[in-house]
Amino acid sequence: MRNVWQSVRRVRFKRLILLALLLWLWLMFVIAMIVDGYGRVDRAQPADVIVILGAGVQRDNTPGLAMRRRVSHAADLWRAGYAPVVICTGGKPENRSRSEADTCAELLLKEQGLPESAVLLEDQSRSTEENAMFTRKLMQEHGWQSVIISSDNYHVFRARRLFANEGMIVYTSPSAEQAPGGMYVTYLIREVAALQWQLVKEVLNLPITYVQGI
Repeated sequence: MRNVWQSVRRVRFKRLILLALLLWLWLMFVIAMIVDGYGRVDRAQPADVIVILGAGVQRDNTPGLAMRRRVSHAADLWRAGYAPVVICTGGKPENRSRSEADTCAELLLKEQGLPESAVLLEDQSRSTEENAMFTRKLMQEHGWQSVIISSDNYHVFRARRLFANEGMIVYTSPSAEQAPGGMYVTYLIREVAALQWQLVKEVLNLPITYVQGI
């Protein structure tokens, strides 16, 4: 009889694990839809600065497609008069000799034609969380309060939360061009995971942590 009850408990436990897994997958799907839906709306408003979130630098130290998307969109916002200054963010990725911010600035100056007086660099950060932290310090030095975030649409939901957590007034403006379909799904899944981790950190009041690529 004892063996029967142990077998029943094992079955119940496995069912609970399966149910928990299904609930978690459903929650991930809901969050993904929220992140995707938020990123399909341009919420740009006049602000003190436009912030371009860092994107990967290729092995030859040239900008990748994500950076080009974000820079092009930010330049359009600047030309439209949304803000007088653009801040390029991002430190040196691993195994690179050039920062994301420096690569971003070169695109703005040489390809988009912005004047040097309109471009600032934040070249210390290694993640979106650090983008927000170091950008806030730079903005405080100039007395700025409001930002327009220029990034890919899958990225702006979490980025807005991180920048708002630093006390900034935040507007988001995703680039019109998207990552290719398969890559977009991968990036979206990664964003959902990063958002979960951020929420856990906020609930537990954990310090800033660095995770490669987020």
